Amino acid sequence: MSAEYAPVHIVMLVALIEYFGFALAVGRARYRFGVKAPATSGNVDFERYYRAQMNTLEQLIIFIPALWSFALFISVIWATVLGALFVVGRFLYFTGYVKAAEKRSAGFGLATLPMLVLLIGGLVGAILSF
Repeated sequence: MSAEYAPVHIVMLVALIEYFGFALAVGRARYRFGVKAPATSGNVDFERYYRAQMNTLEQLIIFIPALWSFALFISVIWATVLGALFVVGRFLYFTGYVKAAEKRSAGFGLATLPMLVLLIGGLVGAILSF
């Protein structure tokens, strides 16, 4: 793959590093709130950390292929910009959610909209190139 795709690689890897940070935060929360493995419930503060991490994992399975499809068929630059917005949105989602469940909405919206653009754009681009 050529260097032209380096920005997309960077965004994807930053998203994965961000997710790894969320996983570490869940581990710290597990210890802090006394939730012993394999339990995933029992303390609402811990559960917010856990749900924020799991929701991010659920989104990554859509985000990564959509990011690459959009980059390959539409635009590397726009894939990078939209991917960066997704990463920022997930950060805001995670930090908002761990404070209070009702504080996750802005981050959810900021992450979901670019992900949908990547997904639909990648599909349309693939269809048109067929």
